[in-house]
Amino acid sequence: MVSDGVLATVALASVTLSFPCFLYGAWYIIETEPVTWDVLMYHLRFVVTGLVLTTVPMLLWMAPRLMDQFGGFTAVHAFLGAQAYAMLAFGFTGIVRIFRAKRRHDLYNDYDEDLLLDEIGGDTMDHWRSRLRIGVFGYVFFWILAYVVGLARYLFRYWV
Repeated sequence: MVSDGVLATVALASVTLSFPCFLYGAWYIIETEPVTWDVLMYHLRFVVTGLVLTTVPMLLWMAPRLMDQFGGFTAVHAFLGAQAYAMLAFGFTGIVRIFRAKRRHDLYNDYDEDLLLDEIGGDTMDHWRSRLRIGVFGYVFFWILAYVVGLARYLFRYWV
């Protein structure tokens, strides 16, 4: 049987490895113009990899053990993590609307430099783009806070 400390170290390593995936995925989509289907898929490979590296340890190792070790650090860590995923869900509502508008006008395959996203999305496109930005930045903000608290929990539990 694998010890709790080894599993905690694997979970920490997995979550730590997710951050460079998020950073590279964000940098790539920000720096690449135009955003074609291939660009979007390449970006999503890194973002989804980061999400898997974070979510799998959370679902398979952290969540099942939550009530057994519920205390101050654990409660804060779980709260911040839940906020991160809530912000991701909030941002996802914007992603869906933007994706549908671009897909409907075939902008992922036939990019038109003169066609503005606000023109194809109607009056609410600014709203959906704001939701996407708030969701992404909120996710990263709460993810970092949850990571720092989780790292402190790890250090106090297994190293101090």
